[in-house]
Formats: sequence, C-alpha cells, structure tokens
Amino acid sequence: MKGKLNIQQIADQTGLSISTVSRVLAGKNNTSSKARDCVLECAKAQGVFSGLSNGRLMLNNIMIFAPARAFDVRSDIFYYKAIQGILAATANHEVRVRYCAMEEENADAALFIAKMTDPITEAGLLVGIDDPHIHQLASEMGKPCVLVNCYDRFMHHDSVSPDHQTMGDFACDYLFSQGHKHIVTVQCLRRHTMELRLTGIKQAFARHHQTFCDKQHLINTSGFGAQESEQALLEYLDSLSPEQPVPTAILAGGDFMASGIVSALSKRGLSVPGDISIISTDGFNLAEIHDVPLTAVLVPRDELGAEAIALLQRRMLRPDAPHTTQLLQGKLVVRDSVRKASGRAVTSHPHKLYDLQPDR
Repeated sequence: MKGKLNIQQIADQTGLSISTVSRVLAGKNNTSSKARDCVLECAKAQGVFSGLSNGRLMLNNIMIFAPARAFDVRSDIFYYKAIQGILAATANHEVRVRYCAMEEENADAALFIAKMTDPITEAGLLVGIDDPHIHQLASEMGKPCVLVNCYDRFMHHDSVSPDHQTMGDFACDYLFSQGHKHIVTVQCLRRHTMELRLTGIKQAFARHHQTFCDKQHLINTSGFGAQESEQALLEYLDSLSPEQPVPTAILAGGDFMASGIVSALSKRGLSVPGDISIISTDGFNLAEIHDVPLTAVLVPRDELGAEAIALLQRRMLRPDAPHTTQLLQGKLVVRDSVRKASGRAVTSHPHKLYDLQPDR
C-alpha cells in the first residue's frame, strides 16, 4: 500500500469502519479525536500521505493570534488581507478558524497558553506577533504553529514572510538604475521586518558605491500612515541647509506613507515626478496618489495565508521535518511616479528577480 490511498486496508488495520476512515482522510470534523489519531498514524506509517492531494487538510480547528488592528480592514489592511488569505485557503474544508487579539510585544502569555491548550485548538498561526516569549511558549505546546511575517530568532517554528530585505534592496536598486544618486527612504522601523527592508536598502547603496548615512538618507516615522510621513518629511525638508541638495528620489515604506510624502512635497512647491520621484514598497492600497500613478514593488500579502496553511499541513504530515522559513518575493509595477534623473520618463523593462507589470 506504500504511497497509495487504500481506505479498506487502513480500516482493516485500525479496526474502524470505512466511513470513519474516509471522513478522517477527507478532513471532516465529525469523528472522534481517538479515531482521527489512529487513522492518521496508520496512514503515515504506510506512506499514504506522500500521495495525497494538497486539497486534503488534516486540521479542523485553527487559532489565529494577531494584533487587534489586524482584524479591522480600516486599521491594518496588510494583516487584514493576510488573514483573509488564511480564510480563503481553508474555505473548502471543514475548518473552524478562531481569533485572539494580542500585542506584538509583551503579549499576554496566560491568554496565549489558555487558547493554545484548549482541546479544541489543533494548531496556531501567529500573525505579526514578535514577542519571543510567546514564540518559546508555542514551541512547548506540542501543537503545530506557523509564524506569519514574524522573526523567529529561536528557529523553533515554520514561518512565512515577504522577503523584506530583497525587496528593499531591489526598490532602491531600481532608483539607482534610473540615475538617481541622492535617495531618501521614509520608513517606520518599529518592527524587525522593516529593519530587514532597511538592510536591503543599505546593501543597494553599498553595491552602487554610495555611503548610506542615517541622518542624510533615512527618515524614521512613528507609524505607517500618511500624516506621520507628511510631518516627518516636512521637518526634514525644512532642516536642509542651502548647500544641502533636495533628494531626487524618495523610497516610501508603504502607499499611505507615499501619499503623505506627495502632500508634503506639494506644500513645499515640489511636484512628482517632475521634481522628485517616488517609489513605494506596498502597491496594493493606492495605485494612484494625487492623480499620479504610483510605481511600486508589490509586497506579497494575500498569498501569505495560503502558504501558512500549506506549512501547517506539511508539519502535520511530517512532524519531524526541519523547520523552514519561506520568503515570498514581490513584483515591480512601473507607473509614472518615477522618472530618470535626467528628467526622461521611465519605460518598462525586465529587471532582476521581479516581473514587471504594464501600467493599467
């Protein structure tokens, strides 16, 4: 039976009915935990799972832990869409998805333990939770747990995240390829993932033989919104001495940040892309800002959920497999907010790891 799905043989070996075996292997939730464990153990021992379709999900109850704002599309559309991706990946299965709001740092450990030790909970997904104590606790629960857009410095879990470092490198490299030399990046560095993006930006500077100076090239905002970015850029521009050049290009940490940047430049009589080019690392929320189509590196977001569920499934089928970190790449969309340093318009062309999409 090696690698082949033979329900009759599994039923014979476990002493369970064919209908019970069939329900377990189909991911149905109307079976006892004892019968389910018995069938799965037999199937794994016989190598059945190596031939199963990816459509079979061996989970019925998943708990999502995420910051409270992640459950509100108006507060954090990135995490909200990532969670919607999880729901889409489980939609065709009998899976109950529950939610628990937690702080990114200094999370409520007692609450986490209570939710994870609940007999109903079969697996957990930590979305944007950076607390290392919670990560440690999750590794001791004996239940599969996948991190989504988190930093697992203990290497205890499977995780999936956008490749922030490569995307920061690529976005900055793209500006250099258009002839820009004086580039300023506007980022919110309150999470490790954004620090990775800044590391990539600094790599691009070094590759182009440019020295990155935080005071000259980095504007660190308090949040990811338009208002914080607008105020921070206005203060930066007003602090420039007459001999200091105004940047020719700005790399924004997100679309809403880019919107604030455009507003700040407009208040100082500067146009986009006539005076200053802008590229965003986001690209989903605002395809156009103040009538300017926004060039952006699309950060994978909706795909995170599907990949997280696939990692959970893999962990269920191969509990002793090495833990893995999956990094998702993005795509560059060339629109009109970036011009060459010479003032000429940019035309689309293939560029390194990412696919270019035509303007729509």
